[in-house]
Amino acid sequence: MQTWSLRDLDVAAHKPHILSTSDAARLIAINLPAGDQMQEHEVHERAWLVVVDGEIEVRGGEESVSGGPGLVAEFAPHEPHEVHATTDARLLLILAPWPGDGHPGTMSLDDKAHARERAREH
Repeated sequence: MQTWSLRDLDVAAHKPHILSTSDAARLIAINLPAGDQMQEHEVHERAWLVVVDGEIEVRGGEESVSGGPGLVAEFAPHEPHEVHATTDARLLLILAPWPGDGHPGTMSLDDKAHARERAREH
């Protein structure tokens, strides 16, 4: 068994701390200072964002939700979203499965070598 005290972890601002990685999921602790944001982005995996401390605003598509400790937001793979910290916030991000379909970690070396060429074609 592994355990973490998410409120006590030394997580530097803007330096996500990977807690655990397996084929099933990746768990990441995030320290987001008040006024900062995770700009709009998307991931290859299904994502769950859990507020451990602080207050955030989460935007996904046309929807926006604010909340504090206990708020859980779920995003489908490739769903654009952004997170804004209204106060200093401690977050837990769960990505599953890890890595998701299309993630660079699932690509062969040949695919990686030619990824930019293929992207230009599209």
